[in-house]
Amino acid sequence: MTRNFNEAKHQEGLRALLRDLGEDPDRDGLQKTPHRFLRSFQFLTSGYEKDVPKILQQALFDVDFQDMVIVRNIEFYSLCEHHLLPFYGKVHVGYIPSNKVVGLSKIPRVVEAYARRLQVQERMTHQIAESIQTVLQPQGVGVVIEAFHFCMMMRGVEKRESFTTTSSMQGVFQKNETRQEFLNLVRSPVRP
Repeated sequence: MTRNFNEAKHQEGLRALLRDLGEDPDRDGLQKTPHRFLRSFQFLTSGYEKDVPKILQQALFDVDFQDMVIVRNIEFYSLCEHHLLPFYGKVHVGYIPSNKVVGLSKIPRVVEAYARRLQVQERMTHQIAESIQTVLQPQGVGVVIEAFHFCMMMRGVEKRESFTTTSSMQGVFQKNETRQEFLNLVRSPVRP
């Protein structure tokens, strides 16, 4: 990791938190927990180190077609900025090129860059769409995210089966017929 955490300070804070919970931070199973937590947290927030425009610009290709491109079921894991609890799910991204397409693997990399930050689903949906729209300058972009939130499942209302769907439609995806085509394709069964 390139970020410079003050590990000693944060470890002591975590040890104090464990003591306040009624735990002994020196017991066998907890001695290395502050160190492991910090390493885990650095990984889970590694998206701050990613340059999203650069990710997309690394694989732009000129094209002479204007058909919809969709990458579906991109798995992601993120942390809710309100409770620092996980939320996870799938992202579906579609766009209609103007003059360029991006390498397909770059779209999941963009999702990962935004998911590995303290997030809210609504913002993440918009960030993914906006970055693709800005760099590729396609005719339009559609992004749909479906996610389960532990802050709703493990605490608060404790609704384990509920999930949240958000969407961001830009350019031609704001037109009903394009939006509907995208949503129909996203909902269609996956065939191997």
